Amino acid sequence: MSSSNLIQPVKGTRDFYPQDQAFQNWLYSKFKEVAELFGFQEYEGPIIESLDLYAAKSGEELVKKQAFTLADRSGNALTLRPEMTPTLARMVAQKARELTFPVKWFTFGRRFRYEKPQKGRAREFFQWDVDILGPENLEADAEVIAVAATLYQKLGLTPTEVKIKINDRKVLQERFLALEIPEENLVRVFRLADKKDKVTREDFIEMGQENGLSEDQTKAILQILEEKNAYLDSPWLVKIFDLLKKYGVSEYVEYDPGIVRGLEYYTRTVFEGWDVKGEFRAIWGGGRYDNLVADVGGKQKIPGVGFAMGDMVIAGVLKANNKYPTLLINKTQVLVTVFSPELYDKSLKIANVLREENINAETFLDPTAKIDKQLKYADKKGIPYVIIIGPVEAEQTLVVLKNLRTREQITILQADLVKKIKQTS
Repeated sequence: MSSSNLIQPVKGTRDFYPQDQAFQNWLYSKFKEVAELFGFQEYEGPIIESLDLYAAKSGEELVKKQAFTLADRSGNALTLRPEMTPTLARMVAQKARELTFPVKWFTFGRRFRYEKPQKGRAREFFQWDVDILGPENLEADAEVIAVAATLYQKLGLTPTEVKIKINDRKVLQERFLALEIPEENLVRVFRLADKKDKVTREDFIEMGQENGLSEDQTKAILQILEEKNAYLDSPWLVKIFDLLKKYGVSEYVEYDPGIVRGLEYYTRTVFEGWDVKGEFRAIWGGGRYDNLVADVGGKQKIPGVGFAMGDMVIAGVLKANNKYPTLLINKTQVLVTVFSPELYDKSLKIANVLREENINAETFLDPTAKIDKQLKYADKKGIPYVIIIGPVEAEQTLVVLKNLRTREQITILQADLVKKIKQTS
């Protein structure tokens, strides 16, 4: 097949070559480390869910425009999961009587949304979700925000580079209702408010009128979304900010009246991560969702709070701030060369001994290849050590150990090989 006929990956998906996968593994290790520092347990759910699960509360745009939908052979509407919170709520609802509350869980896995691929956004992506279910008190909100701030610290991102913006949707709702906006129209108004920073002021006013608001109401909403000290009217937020000082992460957080979050299930605290320079869209987002477990069929109300962070934007932020890690892609420590086909078994035996001692070892797979070619292979892959077993060495149970970094080599007994490699690694 010619290159012009090569089948391309599906639009919006990514290939993870070893160097890309090395970053994914590293990032996951940071997510796991931070979550477990705070006592969270890892979980996972299915990639395919019933579409009804998201129709319950995720919002019309996500369900009708962004979901990858399909039908099973019985005609049931399914979707590749666009987010994880409804799955989490369903899982907790199913086993509510067996779980120990508060539930503190995290996960990292694939999500799918049918939207336009752009900087920091694809149709298939990975997301870290951190959630606490059970408590209805603000201490849980403060903790999940502290988890996100601690992740910043572990990644080497400073408060001059990244922030966490926090708001209280309950206060917003009260202020919107004071504008004589009907309660049944609040969901649409919240969706509109979430678009404030994505459109011009003129377009926002026009969109307000399209959503049944007067021009004065729309302008009043804009004013509300720009009042920088309105958090003082929320004892809930004041206490959260006070707790974040005690967590030692207050420099990362700030109040922003424009943070609304578009998903319908959020009930109170909402928060987003942003880079200070504003080069990226929101790095991550989350909030409190007190009714979601009941909305997906749970027999009791189980409040929750959490956030989700995608892998693509945080990778971009790390690159932009020169914090992207330099990672070792190849973990092989030793290449055991093959001097000749007749000595292939000897090479395999040495490689097995090394692996039994947890030393990552490759055996060159072409017994007829010249030693120079094998050495070049090891050099190109960054393998630090090479072992050569020629006829003389095989007869005398010796090996030649060559350090490709220093270009030094020694001849030692096979029995001393493991000890020597561990000493010099």
